[in-house]
Amino acid sequence: MRLGFGEILVILALALLFFGPSKLPQLGASLGQAIKGFKKGLSEADEPEEKKLPAPEARSGSEIPRA
Repeated sequence: MRLGFGEILVILALALLFFGPSKLPQLGASLGQAIKGFKKGLSEADEPEEKKLPAPEARSGSEIPRA
């Protein structure tokens, strides 16, 4: 289902009537942040578990690693 120019124009006009011109920039910003967070969540879900774990702290030279 694709939206044409006319449909997008009608949706924007209804949003302008419903929310008013002062709220539309705030709604656009919050929608952009929501989409950005959603994409970040999807990309984090695709990463393997090893990449999600924090890196181990650097060991001092006095410790002897066990085999």
